[in-house]
Amino acid sequence: MALDDCGLLCKYTLFIFNLIFALVGFVFLGLGLWLRFSNTRAIFEFEDFSSTFDIAVTVLIIMGLVMLIVVVFGVYGACNEKRCALLTFSALVTILAVAVVVFGVIANSRKDEIGFRIAEFYSSIYLLYVANSDPVLAVTLTFIQKLLHCCGATGKPSLDFAQETCPDPDSFLDPFTMDACPGVIVDVFINKAPLVMGLFVGTGVILLLALICSSTLAKKLKTPSSPQYIILT
Repeated sequence: MALDDCGLLCKYTLFIFNLIFALVGFVFLGLGLWLRFSNTRAIFEFEDFSSTFDIAVTVLIIMGLVMLIVVVFGVYGACNEKRCALLTFSALVTILAVAVVVFGVIANSRKDEIGFRIAEFYSSIYLLYVANSDPVLAVTLTFIQKLLHCCGATGKPSLDFAQETCPDPDSFLDPFTMDACPGVIVDVFINKAPLVMGLFVGTGVILLLALICSSTLAKKLKTPSSPQYIILT
């Protein structure tokens, strides 16, 4: 059936949302599978890191799979204007939104522990890269370190074992005084809790927007009731 302007807006908004969601899902799933099945034996020589590494990789794989499943229903429902697929997409997005809220509350209440766990996961990736010089791990470290403006385990780009992944210095003193990444990660979770909560809130708002659009589009695709005909004799 033909959609009005509001329906078309919702349709294209869902398409853009699912495109972004698919990209993030592929990144999570690809990185998780790479870490799981590539040469990761070196990390298990460090007992302090092995359990955190295993849990984090499993979470990445599950998150990637869930996001891609959501995208399948979202794209199919929006592009083909299938109401059943849109309702399924709405239900899955609702579950994701609730999960984001719950995880946000847990992350805020246990920010110390989660901060240290994520710092351990970073250290695991760092050790793997130093041992194997894997290009995928290099891209991952480069992204994290540019995002947080930190450098490896030492904080000294000129001396660090993974100095090629460190961001460019912003000042003359940066090559000597840049922060080490594990400490920065812990600091973000412990001392910058509002920033972390803002990330969860922003994710929840995006999911809510997708839920509103899918519900609106599903409502507009609802099959109209059959007209009543009166037979005159």
